[in-house]
Amino acid sequence: MSILVVRHIAEKIAIIGAGKIGQAIIRALSTSNKFSIIATARRKETLRNLSSLGVITSLDNNYAVKNSEIIIISVKPYHVERVFSEVKKEHWKNKVIISIVAGISTSIIRAFTNNPEVYRAMPNINVLVKKSSTAIAYNGSPGENKELVEKIFSLMGKVYWVREELLDAWTGLIGSGPAYLAEIIDGMILGALSIGLPRDIAFQAILDVMEGTAELLRNRRVHPAQMRDEVTTPGGTTIRGLAVLESNGVKAALIKAVEEATERSIEVNENIRKKIGLNNSS
Repeated sequence: MSILVVRHIAEKIAIIGAGKIGQAIIRALSTSNKFSIIATARRKETLRNLSSLGVITSLDNNYAVKNSEIIIISVKPYHVERVFSEVKKEHWKNKVIISIVAGISTSIIRAFTNNPEVYRAMPNINVLVKKSSTAIAYNGSPGENKELVEKIFSLMGKVYWVREELLDAWTGLIGSGPAYLAEIIDGMILGALSIGLPRDIAFQAILDVMEGTAELLRNRRVHPAQMRDEVTTPGGTTIRGLAVLESNGVKAALIKAVEEATERSIEVNENIRKKIGLNNSS
């Protein structure tokens, strides 16, 4: 079996599914000037926004895979089978395949492609501002192009290598995490309106608080509970607010949200495996 070297594959990369996350990946890659990019989508309208980036666009997934060495699959889980049915199996040979599809395991990708070097990555929507926290997994020992794969996602934020069995949990926590935080921010904005603060000022100030709190925790390296206790004084304002959060089960709800999102990622994987006839040991 021939082995790809980084010098050869660093030139051509295909993004299969140029939706919101796919386009963000393309924009991050285009700033490096090290990749020739082909982007695909189901509609021409989706691809028009990429014309200014010097990206080759196509509605033909088979063309994109055939003419690239690195393939990033960025479609909805229920479109995965369609993508593989459109691409000739021989065109996946000796390609580096990276799936960012929630719940789709590397074994499923290998079953469709017969390709040994398959990575699974899970960024989040913060890739839009190059602040993603991306987990990358490889089932077994990483392939020859591990460093290149890491370099690609480092252009979009921070990269964490994890065991593949943790990817569903990562999806439920970090992939869905921005939505949980957005809900918390929205609730705080409504609270601001309830007490008479202007929406625009409150919104910006809440974002400042979120950013500052994250930086404080990162720099001081203390447990969040310790910082909370430093803010909370006996009989003060913060403890009154914390009591309301506790009585309404906010922390328990967040725990449950992460658990349910993780379970859904597992379900997606199991449903696809059943559909294509893979057992759990495959």
